[in-house]
Amino acid sequence: MKTLYIIGGTMGVGKTTVSQQLKKDLNNSVFLDGDWCWDASPFQVTEETKEMVVHNICYLLNSFLHCSAYENIIFCWVMHEQSIIDGIIKELDTANCNVKKISLIADESSLRDRLTVDVTRGIRTTDIIDRSVQRISMYQALDTVKIDTSNKTVREITDEIMAL
Repeated sequence: MKTLYIIGGTMGVGKTTVSQQLKKDLNNSVFLDGDWCWDASPFQVTEETKEMVVHNICYLLNSFLHCSAYENIIFCWVMHEQSIIDGIIKELDTANCNVKKISLIADESSLRDRLTVDVTRGIRTTDIIDRSVQRISMYQALDTVKIDTSNKTVREITDEIMAL
């Protein structure tokens, strides 16, 4: 039986870092960051591009699910609305798969601190901080397991996920 880890969370909460560590910790694993399926310049959010990115994500996830080499598939993306999660899962062949839906959350102070470091390092622009903070509460309404990343190490967070 395969396991699909669907990991959502607002920008800067640690999705990619945690997912990369899970990839190393879990046997026969593969990782997909949803952002890789929509890396464009200029970044355009339209109905067409939103449909395209979900199609890209589902195609790749189904390919991983059908590949005998992988036992654990790790997918992360912002996924701030239940309809995004449901829409992706609906398109996947999960018949022989345990699906674990997780939202990484953080308190405002921790999130602001992390994003400020990224802005200082030139990884992100300053506008990301307020946009990300505004989404914090959206994750409480989702049908997911919530894991608070505030003041935790990557090891502590990945251990919590692997214990699910």
